[in-house]
Amino acid sequence: MNTVIKKIFPSHEKTEGSTAMAIFVAGFAGFGGILYGYDTGTISGVLAMPYVLKNFPENGFSFTSNESSLITSILSAGTFIGAILSPFVSDNLGRRIGIMIACIIFILGCALQTASSSIPLLCAGRAIAGAGVGVISATVPLYQSEAAPKWIRGAIVCAYQLTITIGLLLAAIVNNALKDKENSSSYRVPLAIQIVWAIILIIGMLFLPETPRFWVRKNQINKAAKSLSILRKLPEDHPALVKELSEIKANHEYESSFGEGSYLDCFRGGSRQQLKIFTGMGLQALSQLTGINFIFYYGTNFFKSSGIENPFTIQLITNIVNVLMTIPGIVFVELSGRRSLLMVGAIGMCLSDFIVATVGVTVNSLVSNKVLIAFVCTFIGSFAASWGPVGWVVVGEIYPLRVRGKSVALCIATNWLFNFAIAFATPYLVDSGPGNANLGVKVFFIWGACNALGIIFVYFFIYETKGLTLEQVDELYENVSTAHGSRNFTPSEGGFYHENEKHSENIHVEEVNSQSV
Repeated sequence: MNTVIKKIFPSHEKTEGSTAMAIFVAGFAGFGGILYGYDTGTISGVLAMPYVLKNFPENGFSFTSNESSLITSILSAGTFIGAILSPFVSDNLGRRIGIMIACIIFILGCALQTASSSIPLLCAGRAIAGAGVGVISATVPLYQSEAAPKWIRGAIVCAYQLTITIGLLLAAIVNNALKDKENSSSYRVPLAIQIVWAIILIIGMLFLPETPRFWVRKNQINKAAKSLSILRKLPEDHPALVKELSEIKANHEYESSFGEGSYLDCFRGGSRQQLKIFTGMGLQALSQLTGINFIFYYGTNFFKSSGIENPFTIQLITNIVNVLMTIPGIVFVELSGRRSLLMVGAIGMCLSDFIVATVGVTVNSLVSNKVLIAFVCTFIGSFAASWGPVGWVVVGEIYPLRVRGKSVALCIATNWLFNFAIAFATPYLVDSGPGNANLGVKVFFIWGACNALGIIFVYFFIYETKGLTLEQVDELYENVSTAHGSRNFTPSEGGFYHENEKHSENIHVEEVNSQSV
């Protein structure tokens, strides 16, 4: 398998042991994206189903802006809380256990949604399911980054975004198949299917190892060695494995000298750490301001209100584009790097948004609808190949182990905070009626301006971390003062924590075997 992978990813360096197991472990954890994507995609179609429109809205025929805003955005409120609380599980019980607990919470929320026959219970279920999604979205990239080999870490974390897009596509297929049913199965079946994805993830995580970096953080070196042994398929006393474990422990010891790793510590540690937390939170905020979730939350209703026939079919097409265009992102994140991919993606989204908005306000409806569909697809393709997957990669790898869990949680919580704001505000921005802005297609001017800001952000703040270990990423930030100069960085031979590593050379087989399980 290593030979096949090397042909796809030429940057694959010669390493002892197998990398196939680590790729499988980290890749399977990305299945959590199915939950996130399917839940996001389901609600867009459910709110446009004839049976739901007859039975859920107070007026008996359509959702008001208040109702659609509440139903859609309440999930994001739950995810924000879940993301903020995730480190209390993942840092104390483990990344693996955290994912499993999140799935149980998600199942409870899905059960309430499925049982609902009115807006209050539906919203309660979405809020609880959102808390589970929040924990998953903050913990899965963490698990993947700490388990995957450095040369394919970016591609593995990008696979999380691929599963999100697959979840969105599955939701569109199910919604399209059931939209015309004149009974409660039209919405209950799509909502209940979510439970299946969570059960699959729980069963799989029962058999996967915890990350070695978590065990080092808990000072359980023997367990860290066992985990690394499973991931690399090497014996625990193998020199390569002992060396890698030594580097991880030396790095953690150095970081721990700065504090215990509280939320406040995410903003301490000098200007470099402050730059990192600003980068991660800014990237996640801008990924929402691209306007991507406007399409997947409100796409069906938006296409319908724009005069497009078969809006469910158009939504299905956009989801297929989303899935297919994520694959180039997985490949090129390790070939061209994080920085270039984000820059090209922002430019593509910016141009697409301005074209949609400009044509929409200047050309007749028949032509503008065709342009709308075409350039919404190029917008989605640009996002899917860049900001969609790479955003998870960057936040998963730029933080030191001491504060990695909480830093990632803050970044993902920022994502969900802006997700909530956009989901809540969009009906008021787009819909017609008293008190609404009635922007319609002109809302794409807003998304285009935000993507122009994203181009500037990438140039000044995104460091290139392709091909570096998580420990070498810390060295990069300490030694390179500008983001655009990061491409020329070469890690030192001994590593940034070489002096600490000298003190950790006693982490050989005697120490590993002598510690209690």
